[in-house]
Amino acid sequence: QVQLVESGGGLVQAGGSLRLSCAASGNIVSINVMGWYRQGPGKQRDLVAVITNGGNRVYADSAKGRFTISRDIAKNTVYLQMNSLKPEDTAVYYCHAANKFAYWGQGTQVTVSS
Repeated sequence: QVQLVESGGGLVQAGGSLRLSCAASGNIVSINVMGWYRQGPGKQRDLVAVITNGGNRVYADSAKGRFTISRDIAKNTVYLQMNSLKPEDTAVYYCHAANKFAYWGQGTQVTVSS
């Protein structure tokens, strides 16, 4: 089992920045990818960004150029730096980790006001 705990969400004005953190614990040795997804009101959960153990990164088109995903392996933590936030970025952001199973955090709310 893997446990994921997110932090860093909140309310920010358009154009502002937030940094999300996700700390992993449990059977983390087998984890090979971590990342972030988000789910806006009335929408499905979509990928934002993921990073592999090898450091490969994949971003959603909406995140490219504004968001940066990083990982501190020693701290078992993944980060999402979000800059130039837009109202359409408003969503619950979920941390994700995977080996042969998928694990999810409880979610953290990000609200961007116009």
